[in-house]
Formats: sequence, structure tokens, C-alpha cells
Amino acid sequence: MATPHETARRDVLPVPDRPPGGLVTYDAKDPDTTFPAITPVRPPESAPNVLVVLLDDVGFGASSAFGGVIHTPHAERLAASGLKFNRFHTTALCSPTRAALLSGRNHHMVGMGGITEIATSAPGYDSRRPNTCAPLAEILKLNGYSTAQFGKCHEVPVWETSPLGPFDNWPTGSGFEYFYGFIGGEAHQFYPALYEGTTPVEPDRTPAEGYHLMGDMTDKAIGWVRRQKSLMADKPFFAYFAPGATHAPHHVPADWIDRYAGRFDEGWDALREEIFARQKQLGVIPPEAKLTARPAEIPAWSEMPEELKPVLRRQMEVYAAFLEFTDHHVGRLLDALEDLGVLDDTLVYYVIGDNGASAEGTMNGTYNEMINFNGAAALETPEFLLATLDGLGGPDSYNHYSVGWAHAMDTPYQWTKQVASHFGGTRNGAIVHWPRGMTSRGGMRNQFAHVIDIAPTILEAAGLPEPTYVHGVQQTPMQGVSMRYSFDDEEAEERHETQYFEMFGNRGVYHRGWTAVTRHKTPWLLVGEDVPAFDDDVWELYDTDNDWSQSEDLAATHPQKLHELQRLFLIEAARNNVLPLDDRAAERIDPVVSGRPQLVTGNRQRLYAGMGRLSEHSVVSIKNASHAVTAELTVPDGGAQGVVIAQGGSIGGWSLYVKDGRLRYCYNLFGVQRFYVGSEAVLEPGTRQVRMEFAYDGPGLGKGGTVTLFVDGVQVGEGPVAATAAMIFSADDTCDVGREDGALVAEDYPTPNQFTGEVHWVEIDVGEDARDADHHLSPEELLRVAIARQ
Repeated sequence: MATPHETARRDVLPVPDRPPGGLVTYDAKDPDTTFPAITPVRPPESAPNVLVVLLDDVGFGASSAFGGVIHTPHAERLAASGLKFNRFHTTALCSPTRAALLSGRNHHMVGMGGITEIATSAPGYDSRRPNTCAPLAEILKLNGYSTAQFGKCHEVPVWETSPLGPFDNWPTGSGFEYFYGFIGGEAHQFYPALYEGTTPVEPDRTPAEGYHLMGDMTDKAIGWVRRQKSLMADKPFFAYFAPGATHAPHHVPADWIDRYAGRFDEGWDALREEIFARQKQLGVIPPEAKLTARPAEIPAWSEMPEELKPVLRRQMEVYAAFLEFTDHHVGRLLDALEDLGVLDDTLVYYVIGDNGASAEGTMNGTYNEMINFNGAAALETPEFLLATLDGLGGPDSYNHYSVGWAHAMDTPYQWTKQVASHFGGTRNGAIVHWPRGMTSRGGMRNQFAHVIDIAPTILEAAGLPEPTYVHGVQQTPMQGVSMRYSFDDEEAEERHETQYFEMFGNRGVYHRGWTAVTRHKTPWLLVGEDVPAFDDDVWELYDTDNDWSQSEDLAATHPQKLHELQRLFLIEAARNNVLPLDDRAAERIDPVVSGRPQLVTGNRQRLYAGMGRLSEHSVVSIKNASHAVTAELTVPDGGAQGVVIAQGGSIGGWSLYVKDGRLRYCYNLFGVQRFYVGSEAVLEPGTRQVRMEFAYDGPGLGKGGTVTLFVDGVQVGEGPVAATAAMIFSADDTCDVGREDGALVAEDYPTPNQFTGEVHWVEIDVGEDARDADHHLSPEELLRVAIARQ
């Protein structure tokens, strides 16, 4: 007999509870007293476990499974008993791809037209998933799946990333019962800012003791799957495994880097030719495919300075090691599923990249990618890069490879990450493995597919309908097309016939074998690019049924077809909240200009002891302005040591701390140079007010300034800072009061660095609010400020 839940309507979620029918009795001992057994919600018995692996910033030509020269044996292992999809597409950027994957809708439809840090108030770009688009994890959970996410999120609106949330858009508010990972766009792989659920946690080891985030998150995923099968064997699971790898920083243990020593000595042009030949040999591209020309904006390998080439080669060796290291840990997770006896009954998606390879590392590459994000790439001279060569990939670096390597990793296509117009930005290899659910083994599928197709595929495989109502809200239908039709039919007619693409004004449309595209912006010019008006962009036309790599522009010979596709793009753009097009960059970082909410407003902020893991969006900005940091401390008998407040980390930031009983300040300029200012006087026991004043040398961005230190209003130190960060300290490091965790701002902290006295409060004041005649905040002043904030 069917259980109540097996006959329940699943197009309305949660599955409505049914009141018991039948006779109501007075005494439970009455023979007529009967109630149906409690039946937990479960999906159909045939529903498989689901594992979605999504790598980060891996181009189509990187993995050996798709013809690359970087060893990914576990991707190959899955493909040998599964299927490769060689016309699978993403959105060209990370947050949008993730939002599309987990919703089954186009990225603008769920508010993710860009990354969360540049959200605006426009519906297609506000980074808020509408409640009319319930995420896949929520749908599966409400149908009886166990759900967990590991690794990168990057879907939380930036004004909701503080320790107080709200947490509706965090993984545990989006259908995942368990989360272990990081919230932002990238993580320091040796010193990540991690969360378990919504609780900040710290790594259990140091890098010297063998810590790396890939191993850590894999351990957590294996542990969770084992617990799930031990305690809830009758429930299938949905696990979303999304490493920060291989997004910058490219961090990997040194012994893995050594495996690739000398492998890339011939440079990126030779590497493209080698990959192209391997791709044809492997059959991931057809024999007639052409290798596209290197864009004129990217120099040939032979044109690069000889003195820089040792650094360039090492950058690629590090990246290759990082990808192989990542695949190794994916293999550990697959082994755990095999040991549990559930791998054959698990629908596995191994998506090798959320966009094309990243060209955000400048032409020369970078030891610290934050330097480029601050428009200060000139600091990294060839001499500096050579001096830091041995540190690439290690805990002190925050490295990214050169644009030339990124282009090679996208072989045979044009362009890279961010460029949604061309396949170099949007085509990623994907592998599907489900022995119990498909008869084909080791095959190739070349039907057009897109990341929005994953959610409907999983629902079809699980025998679950797409819900029309979730939590009482009528749903917008998913826009993806289930890929299951192609699993056992290599010749099946393509069902995903139309797909638009857009990112930063780079745009295109695919329709029944044709693509019309236009590149509007250059991905490595993050600040200050002189872009044309949208109507002045030059469109290209490709017959991609017969021109695999978009190598021959047919716009001049087929103007009518181009016109039809341009019109189709506009229709799709209007339907999907793409309009108005928005190519602004630096302007969108400013919430006042972009129109998104600000968690912290004004020029003052009071922090208290114990507050920590505060993202840059949770702290008033001190950049490009004079400012003051004042703290009230209790210094114990015998003196104090440790951090009063620190923001950022080893790749950039600032810290006010006490060493050997003396007040000290450090400004860390991108890890390139640290400026220290200290006091000779020892802090006396008792309640003390310490203050750092920074007189900025503006106007302009990234200027230096003069630091002055005070204790109880008396000057105790002064010194210069030559330059400052104009835009951002770090994407991952945070602000902490009373201690600093992770990669440290200063190099001379006492160990441990927790403040040994008591920090009562810290006040950050910016601009005019930083002025104080006696360099001391009296109780009356503090009260006035507190009342003004009410």
C-alpha cells in the first residue's frame, strides 16, 4: 500500500500534512483507536544520491579529461564510466554561475547579473534571489533529501555578510542543512575565514602542520556523507562540493608544484598548440575544429621580457599543481562514496570550472592579486616578482598567473573569464556519472547545455516534479532543460535551443547552432578602461554547428542572420532582467552610487571586545581619508601584550597592537611593504585610552599619510606611511577586536597575539569626525556620539 507521502502532491512544498481521518475515540485502549504510522517525507525510492562538484576558474583546455596537460585522473576516472559534455556552458563569472546552477534559472532572473560585491538596485543585479525562485537544495530538502554544501558560497548579499546576518541567503537559509566553507568570492587556502553553518570557525592546524583548505573541506564532506549514510540510510543526499580552487590565490603544497618543474618552459603559445592537438586526439573537439588566433591585446610568449620568464613559468607550474591537487581531493570524496557502496547510485556532476580561466592577474601575473584590484600593478616590478618567485603558491603569497596562461587554459577558444560573448569565457567541460541511471559508458555528448540545466536534470532523475508553490509562494518556472534525454541517446536532438549570455556588457546569444556575440570590456582592465557606447560595439556572427571554436566571423556575409540574432538577444535580455546593461566597474563598488543597502553608514563606528570576523562591508571604510582609531583598554599589573584591533591580513591591512608593553601600529601595503610606528613609553597599568591618528596626504586615491600615536591624549609616536590601499584590503581577511586570526597584518606580534588586558571599546572615526582637539574621547563625547546613532 502506498504511503501518504507517496501519493501526496509534490508540486506544492512543503508537502502538506494531512489530518488523520476515521473515528475519534475517547480511550486510547479502545480497539477502534487507530492512527496511521508517522511517515517521514521521502523522495521516490528510485531517487539517487546527488553530488555536484563545481571547480572555480578552470578553463576548457586545462584538465587532462578535456585534452589539457594538467593531470586530473579522477575526472578521467569518472568520464571513463560516465559521459563527457563538451558543449556545456556557464555564465562567465562565479556568483552568477552558482546562482544559476542552484536555481535552474538564468542568473539575471535571480538577481545575480554580477558578483555580489558590485550589486545594484536593479532587479537583475541586486544579488537577492527572489522567493519566487526557490533553490534546488530547498526543493530537495522539502522532498526528503539530506543536504549539505562545502566550500565556496559567494551568493550572500554583501550587506548580509556580518556575524548578525540576516542568514536567509546563507547556505543554511537556502536549503542546505549543513554548511562548511567560506562566504566570499575567494579564500586564502592556508588561512581561510571559515564558517560551520553561520558560526565562524578557525582551522585546526597551521600551514606548517599541513593545513590546506582543500584537504579540510574534503575531510568535512567525507565525514558528513558517512554520518548521513550511518544515521539516515533510507534518505538520499544532495552534496554540493564547491572548492575555492582553482580561483586565485593559487595555493598548493610545494611538493605538488615540483611535479611540474620545467613543464611549461616553452611558453603559452606552444602550450596552446599542444593542448589543441591533444583535444583532437581525445575527441573533445572535432577534427575540423580550428585553433582561434591569440587576441592582439595578449603578447606572444616571445615578446615577454626574458628576465621575467622564470616567474611566468613558475606561475603556471603553481597553477597546474593546484588543479591536480584539487582533483586529488575530489578523488578522495569519490573513494569515500565507493567505500560506502553508494557511488554507482549517485548522480555526479563534475563541472570543471564556473567560467573560463581567469585573466585578472595582469600581463605579468602577480604575487598578490589585491595589488591589481587596487589599481597599483606598477608596484610589482619584474625585480619584485623575481625576488618573490620562491614564495609563489606558499602561505605568504596571494598569487595569480599571467593573462597569457589564462588564454592558453581556454584553448581552443577566444578570450577568458568575464567575456560572456565568447566560448573562452563560458564553455566548461562537464562530466556526468550515474552507472545505475544510464547505460552509456565513456561516451561524449555534444548537445548544447547550460548550467541552468543541472537543476531540472536532478529533479527528473529523482522523479520529482518542479514545484509550483514553495512556502506559499507561486514559483517562476525553471528555465533550464533536463539533460537526461541525452544520457542514453548520443544522437538525440538538442533540446536547449536558445541561450543568452551577458557579463559587464560582453554579450551574446546562441540559437540553433548560431551565435551572435560582441565583446565590450577587457577582463584584466579592472579600473579605468575606456569602453565604447553599447550601440558602438561590433557584433560577430558564428555558425557554431560548423565552426566549433568561433574562428570565422560571418557577420559581413550573413547580415540578415546577424540582425535576427541581435534582435533575439534583446528579446531574451528584456525577458530576463538583463536591461539596463551595466558596464560600470569601480562605481558599482560604492553602495551610494549602486543603490544597494549599506550595513554601516556614516563616519563613525563603535566596536567592542570579542567582535570579530567582520568583513570589509561590516566596517566603516578608512580608505582615502584621514581617520582615527581610539580604544579604551585596561592594562593589567605587569603590562599588556597583543592586538587591540586589526583589519585585513598578510596581503594588506592595518593593526593597532601592544608589544613589550608599548603601543604599536602597522600599515601593511599589499604585503610588499610594512610601515611601523611605535612608542618608547610603556603603557602603565589601569584604564588607558590609546589613539592612532592618520593624516591622509590627499586628495586622490591610495595616497600615503602620517601616523601619530597617543596615550591618554599625550603623543607617544609618529611616522610616515608612503602609500595605502585605495579599494580593498582583502576578499577574505576580516576585522577582529582583541586578537587577529588567519594570515597576520604585522610580522612582529607577540605569540599568542590575543590582548592580555581588556579592550572595552574601539571607536573608528573618519574625515571630520576624526578631529579631536585634545586627542582624547571624553565620556561626554562618547555619550553624544552614542545618542546621535539612536
